[in-house]
Amino acid sequence: MKKIISALLVLTLFCVPFLASCATEFEEDGEIDLSEAVYEVEVDDVSYYAKFRDKNITLNVYNWGEYISDGSEGSVDVIGAFEEISGINVNYTNYATNEDMYTKLANDKVGQEGYSSVYDIIIPSDYMIAKMAEEGMLEELNYDNIPNIKYIDDQYRFEAFDPEGKYSVPYTWGTVGIIYNKVKLEEQGIPVEAVSTWDVFWDERFKGQILMFSNSRDAFAIGLAKLGYSLNTENHDELYEAAKIMRQQKRYVQTYVMDQIFDKMQLEEAWVAPYYAGDAVTMIDANPNLAFAYPTETFNRFIDAICIPKGSRNKEAAEAFINFLCETEVAVANCEYICYSTPHVEAKDIVLDEMEDWHRAIAYPDNETLSRSESFVNLTRDTNDLVVEEWNDIIIGIDENSRFNKALVPVAIIVSLGLIILIILMRIRRAKKLRYY
Repeated sequence: MKKIISALLVLTLFCVPFLASCATEFEEDGEIDLSEAVYEVEVDDVSYYAKFRDKNITLNVYNWGEYISDGSEGSVDVIGAFEEISGINVNYTNYATNEDMYTKLANDKVGQEGYSSVYDIIIPSDYMIAKMAEEGMLEELNYDNIPNIKYIDDQYRFEAFDPEGKYSVPYTWGTVGIIYNKVKLEEQGIPVEAVSTWDVFWDERFKGQILMFSNSRDAFAIGLAKLGYSLNTENHDELYEAAKIMRQQKRYVQTYVMDQIFDKMQLEEAWVAPYYAGDAVTMIDANPNLAFAYPTETFNRFIDAICIPKGSRNKEAAEAFINFLCETEVAVANCEYICYSTPHVEAKDIVLDEMEDWHRAIAYPDNETLSRSESFVNLTRDTNDLVVEEWNDIIIGIDENSRFNKALVPVAIIVSLGLIILIILMRIRRAKKLRYY
């Protein structure tokens, strides 16, 4: 069995680079129709990108799923346009959560002396940027190579997660709210007020029709907000209280998912879910039966920003890619495709002119609504460990009382081993006595 597992691991190690290099091709041959993709965009300085031509450079970009304009339905193929203008090849792969991305890079020992990064570009959220910077996992950016930083609004650049703007360039920003099926509510006689609060995820009327984040930080934020606590609390009693109600919630939840919320809500396989405002816009556009609400309690406001992992083999080319994402036409294309809010000043003015009122209300909520939001910060290691441990227990079904029993398992093992050793020693001693007589 061990030999089989080892062989599978070796096969995986050989296949991963191949699969990564073919990611774009798989998309082109699969579901995404690139026949009408746009590959040409207007840039500030063509010569800036042309200098990389014929240098045989490949960038490995690691990003969220469906988080860049990909050329489908006549949109701009941002990756293809960058490759065409720069001559740089791009391998593009996806992750589902900040934690997945962090674990992958940590396992690759990014930031440790003597190790380089497989990836050249990542796009984490604010709190994860702070964590990775603190752990030495990010490169400091050379803004001489990113002249288009001039287009990024300063109010998004120097926030707590990167106060000096050393490690990141804001890509998008957004919020978390409640996406729901208004037709299903009407059919069940449930008033729309039910989805104006996080309490909806504990509402008996929605049992079996609720989707919940599988991400520990996002899920705990909802529990904390329902209780009236800060999303960044370091008070372990408050976190245990949140864990308790998240356990109570489980009986109502259909499943714990992330990207699958997108498809499940569009296909009307559930009635309500927490999700990111940008994706909510896309879902509503695809299925008008859906609607979005900001809860009356606190909700998360986030900034996703472009970073270079420590040890990137192609730092200058990676900075060129960041600069390309900050070109006005590219920023507009990404904003229109993924529907998240943009920190790019010129792009924002362009897309706002084209937005319908309902879209604008979701993507750019008014100041009164935003005043209820709270951005995540990097928590202490003890608090992070507690959140992850409690969340894992909730997912696998360990209840609150079992948690304490679980804590006693190591003690029980030690005691059992001690008893076994004692019995063995007693038997040896008895055997010696018998031989003596």
